[in-house]
Amino acid sequence: MPITLYKRQKQIVDFIGQYISKFATSPTLQEIADSLGVSSLATVHEHLQTLAKKGVIRRFEGAVRGIELLNHKIGHSTLSIELPILGMIAAGSPILPMTDPNATMKVASSMLSGKKRSYVLQVRGDSMIEEGILDGDFVVIEEKKEARDGEIVVALLENGLATLKKFFKEATRIRLEPANSKMKPIYAQNVTIQGAVVGLVRRFGQ
Repeated sequence: MPITLYKRQKQIVDFIGQYISKFATSPTLQEIADSLGVSSLATVHEHLQTLAKKGVIRRFEGAVRGIELLNHKIGHSTLSIELPILGMIAAGSPILPMTDPNATMKVASSMLSGKKRSYVLQVRGDSMIEEGILDGDFVVIEEKKEARDGEIVVALLENGLATLKKFFKEATRIRLEPANSKMKPIYAQNVTIQGAVVGLVRRFGQ
């Protein structure tokens, strides 16, 4: 069944398509508003919600540049989504906020489901090196409250400290397993899962 787009909606879809073709990432709400000559971001947001309901676009919650055109000739592999870098995570330490609160990173849209809020954390330490996650790497996190055994998660411990570990549920406790044979696992009764690793980004030469 053909999808009916009104004039304003078609303008938005055309602009998004042209922007992605040129920059390999989607425009911000402000850039869409500027292209339409409107000042209200709420108006743009309403149009995008309608387009999402019609199945024309997909929006990635939490992303700065998080719009994907569906059923479009633009290849998904070339599309990048801009996510906020919330901070640094180290074994047994609180998540440290970034010096720049507006820091972002482009990641491939194929990493994300688009159904949950996503963000980026920088890894500090070598507790996950046997999973290929090195000190200084960036991990892409998708928010979730439950985890499967073996999943790499951001876990908040009862003392308020956060850690990046492999999750295992045992009979009477939770085991947070490092991917480093030189380190011991963390055992806890109660753990709050804040998200799971869905991707890895490494910057070379830094």
